Amino acid sequence: MRYALYFAADADDRLMQLGNTWLGRDPYTGAALPQPELSGMTPARFQELTTDPRRYGFHGTLKAPFSLAVDQTEAGLLEACATFAAEIAPYEIDALGVNRLGRFLALTPEAEEPALRAFASLCVRRFEPFRAPLSDADLERRRKSGLSEIHDTYLVRWGYPYIFDEFRFHLTLSNKLEDDTDMERLTNAARDHFSDVTGRKRLCRHVALYTEAERGAPFEVHTVFELTGNTAPADALSQSGHLSQEETA
Repeated sequence: MRYALYFAADADDRLMQLGNTWLGRDPYTGAALPQPELSGMTPARFQELTTDPRRYGFHGTLKAPFSLAVDQTEAGLLEACATFAAEIAPYEIDALGVNRLGRFLALTPEAEEPALRAFASLCVRRFEPFRAPLSDADLERRRKSGLSEIHDTYLVRWGYPYIFDEFRFHLTLSNKLEDDTDMERLTNAARDHFSDVTGRKRLCRHVALYTEAERGAPFEVHTVFELTGNTAPADALSQSGHLSQEETA
């Protein structure tokens, strides 16, 4: 079993509904969903180009997938999530848009979002005691992508390379797209599909715990926690202390 803290919302949230439909799977129920019809692309091809994000479920990574440390339990993790959500206040982002992220397609912020960045950093730090160290195989798999020195440092210390100053929020919409025609068609289709929720302010009121029953299994929503606290993410991060030299070493 692995766990992850993801940016998500209730099942009836329009963003989640559109994301689930785009990927063709409902991570709340595990049910397959019909994907939208795309001009110039067969349903089979669309399905083929979205296999990886479909398995993970529509989400934005906050605390990357991890196995539980030997001295931790799922019950303890759930309790910590509930306590965290009761302390932290909802935060606002200006806008999401459909953008290219290298050779991937994703929903990303249209500008710097300091509250979202602070919230992600807070999740990484707050739930670190629950994470078991990565195995040698996991480290080797990650390093095959050619990590920078700081990325490798973060990977070893925190279990994921793209955090803190290297964090770039994204809700993945495709596999790696090697063909420019596929990229163009998916980009145009996604901009139309997500038009109801892009280009506008959004109040972020939730954090979700996803689970993976075994390696390679689909990720599913375990629990969505509503943020009901009074402490802004940046204030909570400041109170917990900024990264020390030891934490980045």
